[in-house]
Amino acid sequence: MEAAFFDLDKTVIARSSTLAMGRPMMREGLISRSDALRSLYAQLVYQLQGADDQQMERMRVALQDLSKGWKQTEVQRLVDETLIDVLEPSIHPEALELIRVHREAGRRVYIVSSSGIEVVRAFANSIGVPHVIATRGEIDDNGCYTGELLFYCYGTGKQIAMREEAARIGIDLANSYAYSDSITDLPMLETVGHPNTVNPDKDLRAVALEREWPILEWRNPVSLRSKLPPMPTSPPPAAALAAGAAAAVAFAWALRRRR
Repeated sequence: MEAAFFDLDKTVIARSSTLAMGRPMMREGLISRSDALRSLYAQLVYQLQGADDQQMERMRVALQDLSKGWKQTEVQRLVDETLIDVLEPSIHPEALELIRVHREAGRRVYIVSSSGIEVVRAFANSIGVPHVIATRGEIDDNGCYTGELLFYCYGTGKQIAMREEAARIGIDLANSYAYSDSITDLPMLETVGHPNTVNPDKDLRAVALEREWPILEWRNPVSLRSKLPPMPTSPPPAAALAAGAAAAVAFAWALRRRR
């Protein structure tokens, strides 16, 4: 069995799914205005130059306790109402076409992201991708986030998870594909036999040129809403579960300190 692994932020979509939730969370009173402004500033920096390990660490330190105590049901409602809007216009049509090509070739397609598994799964479901590898957090008996991580899907964490998934279901990684924009995903790209870079940052571009990896230039994202079927008025239970607590998890988990 072969697979294709797609990073999410600045690969399948043109922005950070994590930081994009800052404004709707402020409107709902989950974070302060100053927190929202910091998230918008961080998103601007991320859009212009990406984020290396040190920058991610600073953001995680600043926001590491933000999600602690938030109710999962409240965040779920927010994500159900805003997920499409905050990511529009943001999807690369080339990514959707490649996903289609890989699926028609019989490959198992994954979205792999440091964002929380709830938001990643909700987004993946919306574009017809059933498999995800993402950060997983802890929820207490009262349905609130503890602020602790069970798994952080970042850097070598992506590589470890991909290898474990390959061993679990028999994926041939040597004949599989991966796509990412960031040097922080070098371990992910090195895990497969067919690594591909998408709008790579400076450091990843240098690696791609040295190793003669494909460099894909995707510059014109389109409306995510235009690529989705009409949304039901009330999401079915499975969809609601998939989206549960995504904003809290996405905004805080991916930015907190690596444990």
